[in-house]
Amino acid sequence: MDPLLAEVSRLHFPNPPATPAQLAAFEARVGWELDKDLRAFYLHCDGCTLFKPQADALYRVLPLAEIRRARQAIRASDEDRDGAPSVFTLVDMQDSDYVVLDAIQREAGRYLLFDAFHETFPEMERIASSFAEFLERALRSGNRVFWLNSEPPNR
Repeated sequence: MDPLLAEVSRLHFPNPPATPAQLAAFEARVGWELDKDLRAFYLHCDGCTLFKPQADALYRVLPLAEIRRARQAIRASDEDRDGAPSVFTLVDMQDSDYVVLDAIQREAGRYLLFDAFHETFPEMERIASSFAEFLERALRSGNRVFWLNSEPPNR
């Protein structure tokens, strides 16, 4: 994670870091613990935008205070028919599309990340096996949605 976090700070738009107390308050609010990658990220910066400032950003990693149940963010509902209560927003991709994690799905101690397209949610497509994998692929995407685009970014 360290080289990825250094790149975020050097070339993108990070927020100030979260404090350990903010991480603890977040975990108490949502009822699950951040994994190693997410903990490192949020202690480095409490959210960020990649490639462009916030108003124009395609990739906006949410600050802890804005992470919430995906069904509330996408469907404005807290009913089980509108998505599992364990699925939370992580990255705002604009237009009510998010990258989400399911707090009950982990591999090797890390949360899996999914594409949550607003028109088909609660259906989700797995796009990364960890936040570190997601961040690396996003940073190399050339500001494209890497899981939808097979073309290499313009250099």
